Amino acid sequence: MLERVKNFSSLIGFSALLVAGSAAFFSVFGLSKLFSGAALSVIVMAGSLEFTKLVAASFLYQYWYDMGRILKWYLTLGVAVLVLITSAGIFGYLSNAYQGATVVFEKQTTALLAYEDRLEQLEEDKVFLKEELDIQVASLPENYITAKRKLREDFNPQIQKVNNEILDIKGKVADLKVELIETGVDVGPAIYLARTFDTDVDTVVKFFIFILIFVFDPMALAMVIAWNTSLGRKSYEVYKEEDDRVEKIYNEYKSKKEPEVVEQVIERVVEDKIGKGGVKTNI
Repeated sequence: MLERVKNFSSLIGFSALLVAGSAAFFSVFGLSKLFSGAALSVIVMAGSLEFTKLVAASFLYQYWYDMGRILKWYLTLGVAVLVLITSAGIFGYLSNAYQGATVVFEKQTTALLAYEDRLEQLEEDKVFLKEELDIQVASLPENYITAKRKLREDFNPQIQKVNNEILDIKGKVADLKVELIETGVDVGPAIYLARTFDTDVDTVVKFFIFILIFVFDPMALAMVIAWNTSLGRKSYEVYKEEDDRVEKIYNEYKSKKEPEVVEQVIERVVEDKIGKGGVKTNI
C-alpha cells in the first residue's frame, strides 16, 4: 500500500536518515563517554566515521560490479568493523544511562541491607543482655535483693541504649523503603521483568541492550541500501516513461504521415502515366 504513496522513495530516505542519525548520535556520545578524557576529539572522529560508513555502504551497493576486488573487500570489511564500533558505542551510551538511573537506587538498596544487618545484630545484643541479666540475678541468693537491684541498674542503661538504637534504625529503614519506592519508578519495568524471569535486573537490562544494538545499526544500513534501491527504480521508471512518451509521439507522427505518403505516391504514378501518353479512360 505504501508503494502507492506519492514520493515513497522520499519516505524511505527520511526513515533511513532518522534511523542512521539516531544510531550515530547514540554511538558518538557513547564512545565519548567511554573515552571521556578526549570527548570532543572522539565525537569528531566517530561522527566522520559514521558518515563515511553510510557513504561507503551506498557506494558498495551502486558500484559493486564495477570496482576492483581489493577495494570492494576492503570497503566491505571497513563497513562491517564500523558497524561493530557503532554497536559498541550504543552499548556504552545505553549502559551509562542505565547506571545513571540506578546509581541512587543501588546506594539506597545497599544502605537498606546494611541497616537490616545492623538491626538484626542489635536484636541479638538485646536478647543477650536480657539473658545475661537473668542468669546473674538467678545466681544470687534470694535475700540478696540489693545486689539484684544493682545488677538491674547496671544492665538497664545498656538495654535501653540498644532499644533506642533499634528504634532509630527502624525509622531509617522505613524512610529508605519509601525512598526506594519513589526511586524504583525509573527502573520499575526492569525490576518487574527481573522478577518475572527470576533473574537480576542487570541481566535483563543487558539482554535488552544487546537486542537494540543488534537491530539498530544494521537496520540503518539496510534502510540506506533500500533508499538507493528505490532511487534506482525511480530513475528506471522515469527513463521508461520517457521512452514510452517518445514512442507514443513517434507512432502519432507516423500515423499522421502515412496518408500523406500514399497521396504523394499516387500523384507520382499518375504523373508518370500522363507523361507516357496519357491515361486511358472508358467513355
